[in-house]
Amino acid sequence: MPPRLNIWSACRALSLRTRALAQGPRPGPAMFTRGLADNTTSQLPERNSSAPPPFAVSSNSQTAGPTSQENETALDQLRMIEYGLNPLDASVEGHKYGLPELPLPSQSNTKHRYDSVVEQVTRLLMRDGKLAKAQRDMAIILNYLRTSPPPRLDPSKPLLPGAPPSSHLPLDPVSYIGVAIDSVAPLIKVRGFKGLAGGGKSLEVPMPLGARQRRRTAFQWILDAVNKKHSKGSGRTMFPHRVAEEIVAVVEGRSGVWDRRNQVHKSGTGNRANLNDMKIRGKL
Repeated sequence: MPPRLNIWSACRALSLRTRALAQGPRPGPAMFTRGLADNTTSQLPERNSSAPPPFAVSSNSQTAGPTSQENETALDQLRMIEYGLNPLDASVEGHKYGLPELPLPSQSNTKHRYDSVVEQVTRLLMRDGKLAKAQRDMAIILNYLRTSPPPRLDPSKPLLPGAPPSSHLPLDPVSYIGVAIDSVAPLIKVRGFKGLAGGGKSLEVPMPLGARQRRRTAFQWILDAVNKKHSKGSGRTMFPHRVAEEIVAVVEGRSGVWDRRNQVHKSGTGNRANLNDMKIRGKL
């Protein structure tokens, strides 16, 4: 039969019955001294000694915490091992990445970390002292050369001797622009000495050019050819795209810069006899 449903049976069901707590093992000394593992002077007391419990540490005792000098040294050594350094090497002691090897390579200088051709062309692209804009334009030019198809070379206008094959040029845009500029760079320039030819005429004398002078002249010719062409649109990327297209045209032999180079060499060859003229002695 079901129990009687009254107030007394309900109170009896809700009554709290207490029972004794489960008696577990008491923690030993090792469990309390675990937090003092960094203290090298602490020792585990004997069970039968009259010493105070290990967990009752007096305020006068000095314990080495986790921020001690030994722990800091150990952590520094672990960080050095993580960076691939030998923590016991005296040359890297106190340095996160170690000391550099002397003499420093050319790419380690912050002012000379780029390729010499790229650095010079970037300076020639700069207008009104805006170097950041010139660097962005150079990045667009290099990206255009990297994503363009391999150029079709013209046998009548060969590139610089030792240049990589045309299929390899887009893989290295820095070499791409360097080969294009060095291939059309003139070897000489024609300098005129006013009044030395007689009758007020200037005496034209060929003179050799250095590497930077040759590249500067060649890129100035490329910029002149770019400025003569009409833009295909508007925007910040139009000018660097036209420069990149002209560089591709130079490599393929379609640019008018080749004719300008041949004209300078032809003029220098025709005036090479003026080098022996007595009037220019001491003026070269």
